[in-house]
Amino acid sequence: MNNKDYANEFQTLAKLMELHGENSYRIKSYSNAYRIIRSVTDPIDGMNLAEVKSIKGIGDAIGQKIQEIRKEGKMNLLEEYKEKTPSGIVQLLNIKGLGVKKIKLLWEELQVQSPGELLYACQENRLAGLKGFGQKTQDNMQRQLAYYFQSIDKFHYAKLEEEAENLILDIQETLGNKLVSLTGKIRRLEPILESISIIVGQADIQALFEEEIVKLIEHKEGSAIYKCSSIDPELPVIIYTTEPSFWGYHLFWTTGIEKFNQDFFDYFYPEKIDWKQNKPAALAGLSEAELFEKAGLPFIRPEIRDIPKILFKLKDKTAPNLIEKKDIKGILHAHSTWSDGSNSLEVLARYVQEQGFGYLGITDHSQSAFYANGLKEDRVLAQMQEIEALNEAMKPFKIFKGIESDILYDGSLDYPDVILAKFDFIIASIHSTLRMNKEKATQRLITAIQNPYTTILGHPTGRILLSREGYPIDHKAVIDACAQHQVIIEINANPLRLDLDYTWIPYALEQGVKIAINPDAHSLKGVHDIHFGTMTARKGMLDSSNCINCMDRATFGQFLIDLKAKKQ
Repeated sequence: MNNKDYANEFQTLAKLMELHGENSYRIKSYSNAYRIIRSVTDPIDGMNLAEVKSIKGIGDAIGQKIQEIRKEGKMNLLEEYKEKTPSGIVQLLNIKGLGVKKIKLLWEELQVQSPGELLYACQENRLAGLKGFGQKTQDNMQRQLAYYFQSIDKFHYAKLEEEAENLILDIQETLGNKLVSLTGKIRRLEPILESISIIVGQADIQALFEEEIVKLIEHKEGSAIYKCSSIDPELPVIIYTTEPSFWGYHLFWTTGIEKFNQDFFDYFYPEKIDWKQNKPAALAGLSEAELFEKAGLPFIRPEIRDIPKILFKLKDKTAPNLIEKKDIKGILHAHSTWSDGSNSLEVLARYVQEQGFGYLGITDHSQSAFYANGLKEDRVLAQMQEIEALNEAMKPFKIFKGIESDILYDGSLDYPDVILAKFDFIIASIHSTLRMNKEKATQRLITAIQNPYTTILGHPTGRILLSREGYPIDHKAVIDACAQHQVIIEINANPLRLDLDYTWIPYALEQGVKIAINPDAHSLKGVHDIHFGTMTARKGMLDSSNCINCMDRATFGQFLIDLKAKKQ
């Protein structure tokens, strides 16, 4: 379990206790434990009781429960509350926008005990007349529930990546066969997955079940597809089998979306191929690379095989030079203990330097973000003094003075111009009043983009994948405004966001808009989310020349100076 998992146990306990009307002091102590554990950088899972209790804010009672989870895999008090609470009510606690008080009211007044029953109640117009709800709340809840049901049994790429990589190694070792690869969505680096898809270059894979590498769930006799699960943790796995002579073809076929495969064989392959046939004789013995070569095409990376008409776009061209993680020279968008980060500015900066980056753009939260200890004007100036001292001590590494300025409801930024002018760069982001129609959200963003102090537009839709839909925006209008006002657009690299969505990167590039791949790090570990941002950037065919933090330290510094001069 990671620290977030431990923290969530305490958050769930606090919510269930509130639902059952327990003592408010005890509820607050468990809520505090959630916040404290989320801010801890070292793994809780490896700590003994004394080490846990050394964490500021963690006493003996909370420490004992942490040890209970570590040793038994559960917290007994939480299990007691779960036993006396309908399982559907526990599910309702995980739906955004539905707090404990509203769940309690729905349970008591309408006997709603599950997400399905709540959706039915919305469809029956039963929430509209309930105190504290109303028609607008009911409509919003119905949309949120639709998103909830759509997201069931889906996973963030980051959730499956490590297990998938380990499975490949285990399968290769168990079968003594190197013809094992990820395929399908996970090979295409899709941000949301239903399973780990793997292709194996042999028909007999019984050893995988005998050695408990995976657990067989379903397989029809004669089929080359096995529905399985990993063992620990238990995650869905689909295994495709093929003869070694058809390895290249089936790797190609299972990787691409159907339209890509169809276009490839209908318009580019020199021979007429029944590409849906399991074993087209003409393709025996060909590698995936040789298939592209015979079709007169450059090798097209798996991650861009779902871009519409990509084959036609790359005809008679060389393969695109997609950005790589090693191209990133600096970290932008990171938070320290000046606002809601886990580490001091110096610890964060030195860690970024140790990871081989040449600079850090610090962007703590602005003053309206009271929930995140946002910086009032006096604290902005105090932080800038610390940055100057660290820059002198850490040469040639440099910390650039930035802020993540809240975009207020009218589209203005969160400081007067006299303060905004002091920053090297500004990321403008929406964090509050997220319920907006398309027109309002778009205009709010465009107003912020028009501000001459805005350097980067942060996480443009505010989405949290599988948890919260982004507010609706006119992407073209927003991107066009960024092009007009020379504003960079962020790909927020947090694997729960990945916002700007990769499907809009090609349009942004066509309009001449530069991109920043930003981890939005709130801890040292969060710095490494640059990995996921780079992956989503590759899906949008971003190259290093169009990513601003691929510039070296000196070039980036001059870029900011020149951009600021142009915009003032």
